[in-house]
Amino acid sequence: MSAGSERRAAAAPGVVPAPCASKVELRLSCRHLLDRDPLTKSDPSVVLLLQSQGQWVQVDRTEVVRSSLHPVFSKVFTLDYYFEEVQKLRFEVYDTHGPSSLSCQEDDFLGGMECTLGQIVAQKKVTRALLLKFGRNAGKSTITVIAEDISGNNGYVELSFRARKLDDKDLFSKSDPFLELYRINDDQSEQLVYRTEVVKNDLSPTWQPFKVSLSSLCSCEESRPLKGLVWDYDSRGKHDFIGEFSTTFEEMQKAFGEDQAQWDCVNSKYKQKKRNYKNSGVVILADLKVAIDFTASNGDPRNSCSLHYINPFQPNEYLQALVAVGEICQDYDSDKRLSALGFGARIPPKYEVSHDFAINFNPEDDECEGIQGVVEAYQNCLPRVQLYGPTNVAPIISKVARTAAAEERTREASQYYILLILTDGVVTDMADTREAIVRASHLPMSIIIVGVGNADFTDMQVLDGDDGVLRSPRGEPALRDIVQFVPFRELKSASPAALAKSVLAEVPRQLVEYYSHKELPPRDLGAHA
Repeated sequence: MSAGSERRAAAAPGVVPAPCASKVELRLSCRHLLDRDPLTKSDPSVVLLLQSQGQWVQVDRTEVVRSSLHPVFSKVFTLDYYFEEVQKLRFEVYDTHGPSSLSCQEDDFLGGMECTLGQIVAQKKVTRALLLKFGRNAGKSTITVIAEDISGNNGYVELSFRARKLDDKDLFSKSDPFLELYRINDDQSEQLVYRTEVVKNDLSPTWQPFKVSLSSLCSCEESRPLKGLVWDYDSRGKHDFIGEFSTTFEEMQKAFGEDQAQWDCVNSKYKQKKRNYKNSGVVILADLKVAIDFTASNGDPRNSCSLHYINPFQPNEYLQALVAVGEICQDYDSDKRLSALGFGARIPPKYEVSHDFAINFNPEDDECEGIQGVVEAYQNCLPRVQLYGPTNVAPIISKVARTAAAEERTREASQYYILLILTDGVVTDMADTREAIVRASHLPMSIIIVGVGNADFTDMQVLDGDDGVLRSPRGEPALRDIVQFVPFRELKSASPAALAKSVLAEVPRQLVEYYSHKELPPRDLGAHA
């Protein structure tokens, strides 16, 4: 390695691999379904299919509502909505036999409906007739789909309820209670938020915890009225009403914090008839947790599941790779100033997508003071940008290549550039990236790509010339191998020194190859000669 050569390292933490205009929740209900069961009513569930490349792909399925021709489903479908795309959806209703699953082979088809996600989002509520095969109406059957945009409302709440001393509605056994939670809308209509499972033969049941978005629960208005209804399950669909209670999310939080989160479960008919009637049991909020959930593939930095999570006790994968490589590189940089760039995010002030922005938000000077300066700029940058996409790295490579081209024109062995790219997604502009790498192979630079997270990085190996010469889409071969790709998960448990060694192993050879090809001796040796 040439003594006196100066290295510049440009760190580019990537973000999200695909754009997402907004997140939408879909809620479903049906009316007047066909009755396919001879002794009882149909047991309906709805399958959601999305058209992809001309084929219908099954996405998800609701729960089964037993013995009902007018089901209201508790299951919520959450979809990414792209305004600029036509996203064709198909809803298929089945009379389900056996346990609910993604398979429909044993089920009876009750009808289907096709529309676009855009139509549902635009109208907010769509009711359509269900059609059988060959376009025949399925009697008077209809399906209603309600859409709610939850973009920007990233709060989720996890609730756990139990009850005590519920009324016994069964003659020879105890009640089989389940709980329904409803949101009261502005027009006083009731929107089902969640339906618990049935707890058999138990007057003091504990229902499983469940998680719902704050949009679904209360439209992100903590004072919005909520209603809870408790029923005794009947296999024929004729559930017996036990009682109800009213509350708000605001009241839930306050009462839970004061350890007083319980409500009388009241049956109004009994209250009118019985003079000494108090309640039909008590419903207790056993647990309440508020969380943040984000849709971008990296996740929000405040979420511990995020690849960008800023943990005060342990650096995330981006920081581990950044520090391990950066600390080695900065020793060969005379002024210890490192360029730090980001890509695939919406940046202030207009929040337009950028694929080569300075993470210190100074486009005139994107350099940071040492690796610690890069770390601080990264941590300060995360709360100010919106993680987006796609994972286009060609702009970053081209930007650094322009700087390296200026160095080449000096005809001195003075500065060699190392571009460290940290990304959680497979490159989406592969053709442009190959072209940019082939052009950069003639310049004094090397590229290190570290794949963060658990994505399938198989296609990324193409960029690493270890298995053959990389070629541009036009067939032009790279002058030399300048790319090293490393999946971080394979070195996650290694020491920082071992990580740096693996990532930087090929750089010395690449540097010598470049200056040998250009017949440029190390700067100090050239001056001595």
